[in-house]
Amino acid sequence: MSVLDLNDDQLISITLVLTLLVLSRLKDLLDFSGIVAATATGLTVSLLGHWTWLVALFVFLMIGSLATKWRMDDKRALSLEEANEGLRGWRNVLANGGAVSIVAIYNYYSPGQEWIYLAAISSISVALSDTLASEIGSLDVRTRSITTLQSVPAGTNGGMSPTGTIAAFIGALIIATSGVLLSPDNSTISNESLFVLITIIGWLGCQVDSVLGALLENRGYLGKHSVNFLATFSGVLMAIIFHSQLL
Repeated sequence: MSVLDLNDDQLISITLVLTLLVLSRLKDLLDFSGIVAATATGLTVSLLGHWTWLVALFVFLMIGSLATKWRMDDKRALSLEEANEGLRGWRNVLANGGAVSIVAIYNYYSPGQEWIYLAAISSISVALSDTLASEIGSLDVRTRSITTLQSVPAGTNGGMSPTGTIAAFIGALIIATSGVLLSPDNSTISNESLFVLITIIGWLGCQVDSVLGALLENRGYLGKHSVNFLATFSGVLMAIIFHSQLL
């Protein structure tokens, strides 16, 4: 297939993936393994799903990376910083982009499902909500375990704090806004419903991450990236359930 054989959506998708890779390199957002994973994820999401999904992922990557590098010296002093100076590797890319990739693959084989777009963007909403909660809330000493409500050190897996809770909500709002702006013209879901559902699912998915962190990650049953993937995939499941019950 030559460039002349590609349709407009495919050309936009490939252009966005190339732009993502260039910016990731220039802005030190991803390490080499992250770039490889981002290429595969970006092509899967945009070509098997839609390029608008990739734009939402790009919003997550940019804002999430800024949050990761926010007050890095303070996080480093408390051993709360991301490894590799905040550069995201392949595990991080797949943990946050794996769920939407699965939705894209499903869309390729079973197109036209009404809940597809909601599910795709909701998984990204969970990803940004959780990232902002972790990166911004990790410095709040008013942290309590989500399962026991006992006071725990800042940055503890499964911990929640006032700052982190607000940051999680803001992250979900950001992706919900992006989701409405990028919503397909033939969507059967109103913009108002889309905005509310993506916001709610994003915030709830962040709480799922905290519960899994407290119950499974702290006990060594799961790693951080596995917990992140399950949380983002919970966003997909919640989107399907909410769509079937409310819309």
